[in-house]
Amino acid sequence: MSFETYIWYYMVAVIVLTISYSLYGIVTRSHIVKKMIFITILSDAVYVLLVFMGYRINASMPPVYPGGTLLNPNLPGSPGDVESFISRSVDPVPQVLIVTGIVIGLAQLIFLSSISLKIAKATGTLNIKRLEVEESE
Repeated sequence: MSFETYIWYYMVAVIVLTISYSLYGIVTRSHIVKKMIFITILSDAVYVLLVFMGYRINASMPPVYPGGTLLNPNLPGSPGDVESFISRSVDPVPQVLIVTGIVIGLAQLIFLSSISLKIAKATGTLNIKRLEVEESE
């Protein structure tokens, strides 16, 4: 195996460990702000995983066929040209998912922050264990 393959496996292992650690933090921490931080770490790790899923080692160009205009497209002449173009292009679907996920993640973080501020004003704490004790009394 080549050095690039080892680096690839190392990065995937780091991403998987980051995802598992953030899930562990979400489940075990009792403070709402800490849970929000771990949710943000989880979403960032998933974005990096999507980047790795869409990456191609020999890719060097966006998936737009070079040459021509909209009215007069310069279509490839042979199936070999199309195959060469496809092998050099990056998959755009993970990129679109990442941009969409970043926007949704920001909205989610703002929503959770506003809810936690209202909880803190109403109860005086953001610790879930204390909130459960106050609720049972």
